[in-house]
Amino acid sequence: MHARYARIAEARQREIKVRVGFAVFIACTVWALAPSKWPAIWLALVFAGQSADWIVFGAIRRLGGGTPSRGLRIAACISLFVNSVFYSAIAAYLWADGGGSQMVFGSILIAGALLHVTIHLYHEREILISAATPPVVYFLALPVIHGYVLGQPTDLLVAVGCVLYMTHLLVAVRQSSQTNRAIQIANDRAQEERRRAEVASAAKSDFLAVVSHEIRTPMNAVVTSANLLERSQLDPAQKEHVVMLKDASEVLIGLLNDVLDFSKIEAGKMELEEAPVDLVDKLKALERMWAPKAQAAGVAFEVSLPDDLPRHVRTDPLRLQQILFNLVSNAVKFTATGRIEVRARWNAALGRLTVAVTDTGCGIPDDRLPYVFDVFEQVDAGVTRRHGGSGLGLAITCKLAQLMGGSVSVESRLGEGSIFTVDLPMGIAAAPSATLAVSAPSTFAHGLDILAVDDHPVNRRIVALLLEPMGCVLTFAENGQEAVEAAALRRFDAILMDMQMPVMDGLTATRAIRSDGPNAGTPVIALTANALETHRAAWATVGVDDFVTKPIDPARLASALEAAVRGEAAVAATA
Repeated sequence: MHARYARIAEARQREIKVRVGFAVFIACTVWALAPSKWPAIWLALVFAGQSADWIVFGAIRRLGGGTPSRGLRIAACISLFVNSVFYSAIAAYLWADGGGSQMVFGSILIAGALLHVTIHLYHEREILISAATPPVVYFLALPVIHGYVLGQPTDLLVAVGCVLYMTHLLVAVRQSSQTNRAIQIANDRAQEERRRAEVASAAKSDFLAVVSHEIRTPMNAVVTSANLLERSQLDPAQKEHVVMLKDASEVLIGLLNDVLDFSKIEAGKMELEEAPVDLVDKLKALERMWAPKAQAAGVAFEVSLPDDLPRHVRTDPLRLQQILFNLVSNAVKFTATGRIEVRARWNAALGRLTVAVTDTGCGIPDDRLPYVFDVFEQVDAGVTRRHGGSGLGLAITCKLAQLMGGSVSVESRLGEGSIFTVDLPMGIAAAPSATLAVSAPSTFAHGLDILAVDDHPVNRRIVALLLEPMGCVLTFAENGQEAVEAAALRRFDAILMDMQMPVMDGLTATRAIRSDGPNAGTPVIALTANALETHRAAWATVGVDDFVTKPIDPARLASALEAAVRGEAAVAATA
């Protein structure tokens, strides 16, 4: 009830100028049709009634949607009733004058008044009855009284017409009320579905966070062990085993990253960054990466670059690499014989790069082409079982291209092959300075005193295997509380902090360390399996210097440590 009264009160106050303006017009017209003092008196009564209406409904509106008291509701009904009596009374004056034009105009006024109150006030029954009763009485009584007083039975036909008009109006109001009720029910259901979707989305995010953490933690051990094995003295068979182990790990991590990337895109939280990119090297890297695999399967692989292709451009390097990787990976996956060609074109006038990946693979049926970039869409289930994949690669590629202001398209013939074309805008960048010196990680890391915090013993062992050969001196803590206590005793050169730990989590520990003590200004690097965007944002709020995800990339960890201890790290958790 309170919402309906609030809507009525808002409409009454919003439309008062219109009602007063109509009253002035009506008074002038009536005076022209039947000159006397009564139109002026009627206009004064209308002004008084509208003033009272403004006061009463203003009080209801000031409740801000709250339920009006019984006294205020009665006042509203009385105000509407009196205003309707005043507004419709002019019709009685016109009918009393007896002229044909006057009577027609009087009937039109009452019909308009009825239409107005039914359209605007049908939300609340007591309000509608109060406002509609006076014009209904006038509408029926005037032709009947006029017919009896003057002895003109034909006027009763006018009364019949009035009844038919009001019947039609009643039916229309009921239908409108039912329609609005259905819309309200649908809106309530939509709100409930939205609430459920938000709950489901939150549950999905929680699930992804758990999956990301629980998979990345053991994968950290697998990948790091494989990297360490690769550095040791191995015979050819052992090297082959390590390569297979690394390849399988990369596939699993790729699938996990696909799911996380799509989750970020779906939530609208994918952020792009712009940086100088060596475009020629980026495209040639595709040949270095994929040609051996394609040629091993008997498929020719070629990268063709035009002479006018700029070497350095400004774009998002990670997302450009991801798009190219996904398109070439898709071609290699579904091409058993023939050739794969990556051909680049540069439009200098528009500043756009076009890369077409052409293959002679299995092709795509015409009826499946519109769905190629849909989520989890894979044309051939048999091929999918043989080659694997999440079904998200092309969907992510399409979304990333759109986020970057570009597009991806496909042409294909079943049994003949496909052409996937990506078109991206990018600006030309200046060549980087050749005088920049890069120090060797082993030099900067020697003697670094590092506090490493992780509750998992395998992860602590991996950190030791990676950093101790570089000359780092490590102190370990198994939870946030131990880290805070260790950090209070002496200063460290850097702190590696896990996120999800018992007793005290990494965020709380970082806040405590940052607040006071000898390590308040010590670089803190988040080293965690929690890799979602929400986790990065949480780390950024506590002021970490960098964000490194598990499985640990040794080069990435080394560069993060070097940047942090040299004071060159921005808060990468926000990137």
